[in-house]
Amino acid sequence: MKAYASLWRIRFINGLQYRAAALAGIATQLFFGFVFMMIFMAYYENSGVSPDLSIQQLVTYVWLQQMFVAFIMLWYRDNELFTMITGGNIAYELCRPVNMYVFWFVKLLAQRMASALLRSLPIMLVVFFLPEPYRMSLPDSPASFGLFLIALMLGLLVVVAISMLIYISVFWTMSPVGSTLMIAVIGEFFAGLIIPVPLMPDWLQSIVYALPFRFTADFPFRVYSGHIPVNEAITGIGLQLLWILALAVVGQWLMRRALRSVIVQGG
Repeated sequence: MKAYASLWRIRFINGLQYRAAALAGIATQLFFGFVFMMIFMAYYENSGVSPDLSIQQLVTYVWLQQMFVAFIMLWYRDNELFTMITGGNIAYELCRPVNMYVFWFVKLLAQRMASALLRSLPIMLVVFFLPEPYRMSLPDSPASFGLFLIALMLGLLVVVAISMLIYISVFWTMSPVGSTLMIAVIGEFFAGLIIPVPLMPDWLQSIVYALPFRFTADFPFRVYSGHIPVNEAITGIGLQLLWILALAVVGQWLMRRALRSVIVQGG
């Protein structure tokens, strides 16, 4: 465990060095937050039906997306791992006396946490002091906030577990761009990052609820706002744990298969 803890610490500290990129990211997230809210507010004003998600819950939903974009975005990738797989440097990783799946998992986890720390706090200081209706609201209750924190961290583990499947797929496809786009586009939509899940038609929601993607973003964000009550949130957290276990088992199995057939050539 010392090797994994040391890797997490090194990668986390290294991720905190990219402050200029974080500042650019903060401006980008604030811009997109306002754009998404204006689009949804226009929909709310001109829709003939009453959406299940209130406008204040929607504003909170959007700002949480922007604050924790590093936690929830599947297109957030480590090009070093892709280069290692496609370029043959995977041979150096095979020499390490560690479980490669866990080693990479910890590395990706640390990178996302460092990036989120640099972006989330400054955005939070802004969005809580905006004028109405753009101001982010406080948690629905202390219990909702506590469950939100748990759901958010478990959602991060779900995201990294899904991301690991992208990296593992490159052992066969040798196309990082193709693997990332295919899973990221599908994952973002079903996570509610394009259209919040409560605004989707019922038949589409039934598909969303059968997949793990909503547990990365939609579920923790709606727990925060109180749209998902405490008793349902506890059940949802149990489902998150099951998905993490299932994705990790599949990922470990695929990683073993990939490493058994890997061929490294060179002088």
